[in-house]
Parts: sequence; C-alpha cells; structure tokens
Amino acid sequence: MARERWDNRAVRRDSDVENETRPPAPARRPVGQLGLTNMEKRFAKLGLGLIVAGFAVLLCNPSSARAADEPPKTEHPTFVTSEGAKKLGGAIGAGLAIIGGAAGIGRIGGSAVESMARQPEASGNISTAMIITAAMIEGATLFAVVVGLLAVLLK
Repeated sequence: MARERWDNRAVRRDSDVENETRPPAPARRPVGQLGLTNMEKRFAKLGLGLIVAGFAVLLCNPSSARAADEPPKTEHPTFVTSEGAKKLGGAIGAGLAIIGGAAGIGRIGGSAVESMARQPEASGNISTAMIITAAMIEGATLFAVVVGLLAVLLK
C-alpha cells in the first residue's frame, strides 16, 4: 500500500486505483479570524436589535403619557433619579460579580481536568489546589454580591 500526505495527515490509498480523488478538506475556521456562520450572524443581529429596543424603551419620556386634564409639571423629568441610579449600579455590580466568578471557577475546573488527564498521578494535588482556589473565588464573589445588594437595599 502506498501512503500519501495531504493537508498534514496521512491518507491510505490502494496502489491499483489510479483515479482517486483528493478527500475534502475539513471545515475549519482560519486561525485568528472570526468567521461567523449565518446562524451566528442572525443571533448577533437579533441581540443588537433587542438591545436597541431596550434602550428606546428606557429613554421614552414618561411625561408624554400624562392625561390631558392634568396640568403640566414645572420640574423637568430626568432619566434616572439618584436613588434609582444607586439601585441600578448595585444590581449591575452584583450581576457582573456573579458572571466573573462563574467564568473564573469554570476556567479553573477545565484546566484542572485537563491537567489530571495529562498527569493522572498528580490528580490528588491538582484537586486540592482546584478546590481551594475555587473557594477563594467564590468567597470574593459572595462578598461582591452582598455589597451590591446592600447598595440596592439600604437607603
């Protein structure tokens, strides 16, 4: 049997077959480029549209929905009051803390499993270090969430 190398992989070929076609190249994205599929582009456009619609709803002037018989107010309406801004900032801060903690713990777990697969004899030490590190991240995340929620709840 003769062996030929196409695209850095060995392909077996019978020597008596003369008209063999080249196998199709695997579908791969180029390294360093973000080639989005049509489905990913649709979801990106949908997400962007929802974000724009959400901002449009937030920026609507609540004074335009007044009754016709109600006299106009002399004060100017604002987008967010100071109390509302404090609550919004605390809620966003708590959400970002949870997202960051979850990403960190997930990365630790993935790296630990990969390390255990490469060196099974060191799995005990790796597990211990992973649990301690994940507990530290979880503690910091819990502290950040409590601070964010206190900003929302306290006046």
